[in-house]
Amino acid sequence: VQLQASGGGFVQAGRSLRLSCSASRSTSSSYTMGWYRQAPGKQRELVAVFRGDGSTNYVDSVKGRFTISRDNAKNEVYLQINSLKPEDTAVYFCYARRSSGTILFGSEYWGQGTLVTVSS
Repeated sequence: VQLQASGGGFVQAGRSLRLSCSASRSTSSSYTMGWYRQAPGKQRELVAVFRGDGSTNYVDSVKGRFTISRDNAKNEVYLQINSLKPEDTAVYFCYARRSSGTILFGSEYWGQGTLVTVSS
């Protein structure tokens, strides 16, 4: 599976962005898809996941501001980011992996990353 992320940019704090990730082939309910981010000088962290069974999870720091959604017909996953903060500045990577419920298996697939820069 090849993943292509887009939608990043330079925005002021408080504004919104919508990131998109397109998969090269069907992922549907057999894959968990999600978003990670890596801020300068920090480790990559999981931001949000959307499992094949429709369940979602978010890291605490983005709950209430970020929303992950998925369109299986288009093989796309999205991340709506509201009320952006300077600390959200990072490269955002989309991710896919085969799953059954919360169990992940097989290869990991990563997009190339899209940069989000938030000015104060």
